[in-house]
Amino acid sequence: MNQDRATTPLPPSMRFLERGWLSSNNILFLDEDGTASVVDTGYVSHAPQTEALLAAALDGRPLERILNTHLHSDHCGGNAHLAARWGATISIPPGLAEAVRTWDGDALSFAATGQRCPRFDWQHVLEPGTVVRLGALDWEVHAAPGHDPHSVVLWCAAERLLISADALWEQGFGVIFPEIEGHSGFAEQAAMIELIDRLAPRLVLPGHGRPFTDVKAALQCARERLAALAASPARNARHAARALLKFYLLEVRQAGFDALVAHCAATRYFPLINQRYFGQPFEDFVRMIAEDLVRADAARLRDNALVNHEA
Repeated sequence: MNQDRATTPLPPSMRFLERGWLSSNNILFLDEDGTASVVDTGYVSHAPQTEALLAAALDGRPLERILNTHLHSDHCGGNAHLAARWGATISIPPGLAEAVRTWDGDALSFAATGQRCPRFDWQHVLEPGTVVRLGALDWEVHAAPGHDPHSVVLWCAAERLLISADALWEQGFGVIFPEIEGHSGFAEQAAMIELIDRLAPRLVLPGHGRPFTDVKAALQCARERLAALAASPARNARHAARALLKFYLLEVRQAGFDALVAHCAATRYFPLINQRYFGQPFEDFVRMIAEDLVRADAARLRDNALVNHEA
C-alpha cells in the first residue's frame, strides 16, 4: 500500500492502496456523509486481504459504494465479498450491465481469460458524460475504450487527478483485447492517449503500479508501445497470451506442462490467438508462450513445471 504524501499528493479525502499485479489498485474515498466509496476491488483470491486493507483505512466508516472502472476479474473480483461484508452498492459501466444481470459467461471475460469472479449484481451504472461525487470532489466519467470497449476513467478537473484504470500506466497500458476478437482497439487506445494529453492531469492514479506525475513521459511511452503493437497485431496477441499465462502463474504459483495446456485449452482466448495468428499444434503454442515468460525472467522451468518468478 502506498500513501506517501510526499510522492502522492492526494486530497485528504482520498486513499490510494497500491496492490500487487494479481489485483488492481484500490482507490478509497471518505465521503461527505460519513460513509466511504472504493473504486475497483481486486482479484477474488485477494478479497480477504482487500477487506482487511479497506477496513484499516476506513477506520470505522461503512463502505457505502463500490465503483468499477471495467469488469475484468482483477478489477471486480472482490465485489461480491465486499458487498456482502458492508452491504455496499455496486456501480459499473453500462456496456455489460445486462450481461452482469444475467451472468452471461459468453459476454463477460472471465471464462475467456481463464480467470475467476464470483457472481455479483449492480445497482447503478457509470454513464460516460455524467459526474459522480466521491470524497467531496466531482469526478467526470469518460468512456475509455481500447484495453476494454466498456471501460471508463474518472477525471477530477478541480484537482487535475485522473483515475486511469488500464488506459494508461506509468509504462504502458493494458492488453488491447478487442483486436484479439477481430474488433477495433488500437484506434480507440490512441484516442484515449490523446484525451489524457488534453486533460493534462497533474497526477495519474493507474489501475496497476504507483501513482505518477510525469504524465508526458508516460504518454510518450504509451504512444511508442501502441505504434509497435499496431504495426504487428500478432505481437499484440502474443503479448496478451503472455499476460494471461503470467496471471495464471501469479495465482497458482506453479503448474506442470500438462496442467498448463489443460488450463489454456479451457479458455477462449488461447485457442483463438493460436488459430488466428500462429496456427501451431496447441501444445507447441502453449510451450512457446511459456518459453517467452522464461526468457523474460517472469517464470522458471523446474522439473517440467512452469514456476512463477518475480524479476
